[in-house]
Amino acid sequence: MDAIRFTWMFAIPLLSSPAIYLAGRLGIHNPNQKGRPNLVRILALLAVIATWVPYIAAVRTFLSGERLEFAVESIWLRADAISLLLALMVLSLGTLVVIFSWSYMADEVGEEKFYAMLLAMMGLMIGLGCASDLFNLWVWFEGMAVSSYLLVAFYREQPASLEAGVKYLVQSATGSVLVLMGIALVLANSGSLDLAALHQNGARWASDHRLVSLAAAGLFIIGFGVKAALVPLHTWLPDAHSQAPSGIRAMLSGVVIEAGLIAMLRALSAIMHPLDWRIILLSFGALNMVFGNLVALRQTILKRMLAYSSLSHIGYILLGIGVSLFAGGEAAAQGAMFHLFTHMLMKGLAFLAAGALIYALYLQNGSHHALLVSDLAGTAQKYPMVALSLSIAVLGLGGLPPLAGFMSKWQIFVGGFSTQNGWIIALMVFMALNSVLSLGYYAPLVNLMYRKTPSDAILAGKPLPSTITLPLIFLAMAVVVLGLAPGLMDWLTAPAAKALLGLFGN
Repeated sequence: MDAIRFTWMFAIPLLSSPAIYLAGRLGIHNPNQKGRPNLVRILALLAVIATWVPYIAAVRTFLSGERLEFAVESIWLRADAISLLLALMVLSLGTLVVIFSWSYMADEVGEEKFYAMLLAMMGLMIGLGCASDLFNLWVWFEGMAVSSYLLVAFYREQPASLEAGVKYLVQSATGSVLVLMGIALVLANSGSLDLAALHQNGARWASDHRLVSLAAAGLFIIGFGVKAALVPLHTWLPDAHSQAPSGIRAMLSGVVIEAGLIAMLRALSAIMHPLDWRIILLSFGALNMVFGNLVALRQTILKRMLAYSSLSHIGYILLGIGVSLFAGGEAAAQGAMFHLFTHMLMKGLAFLAAGALIYALYLQNGSHHALLVSDLAGTAQKYPMVALSLSIAVLGLGGLPPLAGFMSKWQIFVGGFSTQNGWIIALMVFMALNSVLSLGYYAPLVNLMYRKTPSDAILAGKPLPSTITLPLIFLAMAVVVLGLAPGLMDWLTAPAAKALLGLFGN
């Protein structure tokens, strides 16, 4: 494949970011520049649409069996099935977030900064998926952290937003420093940072430098685990989700924490024998599931409830990966890769639906008030599409058939039972019970939205524009279609599972 076409997959968003910012700032003091915000929005949408072109070309090359790689001096960029899955998630949700934000972010101070940093974050995440050595993995990871921090603290005039941004910055920066320390340990003792070389010699190197490899692994787990929202490294998540613009909440929960998880897995696979990881991943998976569900049950603010539920879904993904490493089969790993994608769809839909209500009930009335669970009463009476979309999202997250969330969890479940191991089967039962537990906070939301008596907030709500409802329709349709026909994603989730197991030598 032509190297330039391959690099455009992340170069277009990165190059578009400063162009969009400058387009929004030029002539800002001229009172006649009324069309400037529209120009910024159009440029942002054109940039994400243009990024689909090299992505589709990369997919065609991948499916034909050719290698996707590019080198600048000693820096290699390689795209495998995991990279393409992450890029698909970024582009799918990012495109819809740009459309959603046309109305949601209209007339906000610094609107050009929002689109510029959103495009930068998208490009950096796609680049992170293609990084083929530890140092460049860290560079892309750190760039993603910086851009997402600026978006979390976008409403800088609000003290709560600044507090969430500072908490996120401190924890992310601490995690980045720890990752860099782990990289230094690997380089000092192995003499290489290339992931391919480290994969080949990982078991021998880990055996020769047992304590050093364990220390580096611990640093990677803590450093990357902050961004991946591993319990107890998750404390930035609920505040960031509560204070960021709704489109960014969707990106944080739907893509950013998954990108952090992928970065962690790539780093860990390079330094230790795979058998050392199965217990760690399974333990974190179980802890994330139960903690996320139990804390979500107590929440009265919708955004915080959805944020804590993301912890449990990271747990499902970790369980699927851990089971595959334990048994050596691809079924559970494919379920985990499928759940990466379905979680992006469902959680993106949930946060955008919540954002639509915030826009209708509060933003159009000049308020940034938090959306309470009690505010949802009677939503279907006035906003039937939003109520249906949010219902599909949360019921899918709860694992009800025939929605996509059920099918991805089912694949993990079947993969676990196929091991015929008592401990793994017990974990699968534990996973199923946690999925039922999650309905304890999802089902009341649905019941509340379809009550006959609307809340005062719903009664005072304003109409929603089509740019906000269209993304909800697309995501809701995707959740239903993939629930009915999960095989539509096999072309990518099966190779991604195989690539993941290959990282750990399975």
